[in-house]
Amino acid sequence: MSDIVLSVTSLEKTYKTESETLTILKDLNLEIERGKKITIVGESGSGKSTFLNIIGGLDNATAGRVRCGDYELSRLDEKSLSKYRSHFLGLVFQFHYLLKDFTALENTYLPSLMAGVPKKAAREKAMQLLSDVALSNRLDHLPSQLSGGERQRVAVARALMNDPELILADEPTGNLDPQNAKMIGDLLFSMVDKYKKTLLLVTHDMNLAKKGDICYSIQNGKLAAVSEEHAS
Repeated sequence: MSDIVLSVTSLEKTYKTESETLTILKDLNLEIERGKKITIVGESGSGKSTFLNIIGGLDNATAGRVRCGDYELSRLDEKSLSKYRSHFLGLVFQFHYLLKDFTALENTYLPSLMAGVPKKAAREKAMQLLSDVALSNRLDHLPSQLSGGERQRVAVARALMNDPELILADEPTGNLDPQNAKMIGDLLFSMVDKYKKTLLLVTHDMNLAKKGDICYSIQNGKLAAVSEEHAS
């Protein structure tokens, strides 16, 4: 098994309208080894979320190559893309995207049911993950009965349900107050460590970004390493 979980080569993303051509990402390169935690910062509109959406198979690159494990993204049809998202990736967004009519437990194990895992096994794993994020006493609560921090903790547990290789986190603390933001940030990194996952996270929060093994910023469409001095 390769130690490289994600390899991005000469990535470009250009948007064209009738009046202009806007290049968001240009000649962007990145390689992430298994178990590494990589963070990306940058101004709004710099391309952070666009980059994550391309890795997540939610958007297409204009040029370049993206290889995630055994998946060459440009060659995947819709069925293969769906398998890639459900088995290779775990996703944590700024908004939790929990289904309002399902309990915390049901929201957590739903991805496994959709992947064909028997309900009993999926339920047991979800209970363990929710215990890991300190929500054992909230299993039967609906999202409306949970705080913002609790809903995001469910989202973290759900992202790990299908034992993904790579966790993609897009502004996972962006909707939270400072206290909950710190708690969710600490929790996400501790869960990634516990389950030996690889993490790619984009954020505006420099304190969260500094938790990564390497922190990059997107400048002029490319990745540039952020120095310790700049990060402090």
